[in-house]
Amino acid sequence: MNKRILSIDIFRGLTIAFMILVNTPGTWSHVYKPLEHAPWHGLTPTDLIFPFFLFIVGTSIVLAYHNKRYYIDHNLYGKIIKRSIKIILIGLFLAAFTYKFPFIKDLSRLRLPGVLQRIGLVFFITAIFFVKVKNWRWYLFILVLLLGGYWYSMTQIPINGHQPQLTKTDNLASVIDRKVLGKNHMWKHYEKDGYVQGDYDPEGLFSTLPAIGSAILGIFLGLLLVNRRMSPYAKLILFFGIGLILWLLGWWWSQSFPLNKRLWTSSYVLYTGGLAYLVFTVIYFLVDILNYKKWGNIFKYLGMNAIAIFTVSVFITKSFYLLHIPGTKTTIHGWLYDNLFASWLGNTELASMFYALSVVIFYIWFGWWLYRKKIFIKV
Repeated sequence: MNKRILSIDIFRGLTIAFMILVNTPGTWSHVYKPLEHAPWHGLTPTDLIFPFFLFIVGTSIVLAYHNKRYYIDHNLYGKIIKRSIKIILIGLFLAAFTYKFPFIKDLSRLRLPGVLQRIGLVFFITAIFFVKVKNWRWYLFILVLLLGGYWYSMTQIPINGHQPQLTKTDNLASVIDRKVLGKNHMWKHYEKDGYVQGDYDPEGLFSTLPAIGSAILGIFLGLLLVNRRMSPYAKLILFFGIGLILWLLGWWWSQSFPLNKRLWTSSYVLYTGGLAYLVFTVIYFLVDILNYKKWGNIFKYLGMNAIAIFTVSVFITKSFYLLHIPGTKTTIHGWLYDNLFASWLGNTELASMFYALSVVIFYIWFGWWLYRKKIFIKV
């Protein structure tokens, strides 16, 4: 089954659109709260974006490999490994490059984890697992093992002789990242006076394990989509039912193991996975049941070149922050924001959001241009 599924492309593109939106405000000093991540425990709409994308990674693995895994293809594992390495290397390049000679940052302070690095790792582990294991019950077993094991490790294993409190520094994931990566290779966050070295990393090593669970939930969606014995209406009911159950389980578990995107808690996996199913149910109902497709075209253009467009957006955004208008101390980003938005809307949340929306519109156009030229970039 090599035919693309439009509802998946729309869901993927919608996710990329929101990813670009929250990553490119006019100014980080003025951002509407729903467009920011929760400071620690809790959830905002922005915290749904990354797990939704990993969920679609799992679904895409099924669509790409479900036929190929039933016959011997000695090149298949090589292709999976090659793609994973490319995604990880692109992430490291985006973190390292600068416009000052020698055009890379001091490697002793380079952040090693990142969004693309996590996507590459999750894709590699999940794809190999899917190709090797045919029985869906094993996926359920691994999911339970990952989420249950992560819960036990994070809540029951003592930290420095006392029970972990799941604060930014007092949790097993952060301890492992500091020991293995070192603080200089971990995430830095922006405060009013500049970037500050953090004691944790939102895309760290240990928290990548439950992130695999988000992709496994997507695998179940993919298996239902490729099932030719089920009618679209039966699939729709299952999508809704699974989504509701996962969402309720995630909410129940969050009472004792809080929702936390930075730690990628087990409750967060179930809660966001449930919402991913419910959002996809709406898209599937509109596209595959009602045959109402035109509304999703703008997101389809993004979804068909998702990784490539996201990579270009990060590269250009970073360049706009690094490069200055000749003869001034103003960056390209600052000049565009000040002159095109803040000059008439003021330095406000609204101006900041309008800047981000203009960036999204540009990449929708870029995705449309790639689609018209029949350019589909496989990373």
